[in-house]
Amino acid sequence: MGQVRAIVLRAAGINCDMETEYALRLCGAEARRVHVNRLIENKSLLDEYQILVVPGGFSYGDDVAAGRILANQMVHHLAEPLRKFVDDGKLVLGICNGFQVLVKTGLLPGGEFQNKVTLTDNDSGKFEDRWVHLEAMSGKCVFIGQGEKIYLPVAHAEGKVQVADNDVLEQLKSADQIAFRYVDSSGGQAEYPYNPNGSVEGISGLIDSTGRVMGLMPHPERYIRPTQHPHWSRLSKRSEGDGRKIFANAVEYVRKNLLTPSGK
Repeated sequence: MGQVRAIVLRAAGINCDMETEYALRLCGAEARRVHVNRLIENKSLLDEYQILVVPGGFSYGDDVAAGRILANQMVHHLAEPLRKFVDDGKLVLGICNGFQVLVKTGLLPGGEFQNKVTLTDNDSGKFEDRWVHLEAMSGKCVFIGQGEKIYLPVAHAEGKVQVADNDVLEQLKSADQIAFRYVDSSGGQAEYPYNPNGSVEGISGLIDSTGRVMGLMPHPERYIRPTQHPHWSRLSKRSEGDGRKIFANAVEYVRKNLLTPSGK
């Protein structure tokens, strides 16, 4: 069996690449941070990896719009290799700014939803930095099991998922492409501050039609170890943070489906 290999995309302003690389390595992947310009110069580099992660931060300072400049680079220079990457059955994960990038490239939600979903300013009108409860909603997402509830930190100013109209929302639901929703501490419908940005129906993450491309606003790489939780000393003893399972599931999926003969 070969080694699971993950590429963590870098660009000016991205600031969670090292944490993301560490999380992937902790879960057994050989992870490497690569600047987007190096990938544009050598597009075949993607062929060497099975997981692509666009991490959080503020790519190019979000000077035009959150994630827009990096998304444009990817669309104009990497569209074909990215499409091949997904068509080959590989995984793509976008976290926070990376989620914004994937939406603006059209990789999320993808297909018929092109230009019908966006991420915009938080309803609070300010940067939200807090911990939130999430429920996994999709039955086809490879990164986490449906119904699982996890607790992760958010840190963003433009994290509100907004759809063109109610028909688009219903289509996303029927296509099972809502990866996560914000919930309150008891698992019920989330209002502010449990829903930190005002996302429609509390949507905090989306997948494409394959379930192998996912974006989410909260930061799983910031809760890999129990001691990263602000109340770690008061929580029941646990061996790992909730965010670790997203990376672990991705690595395990690759091992079983891409590296093992006949997927066995």
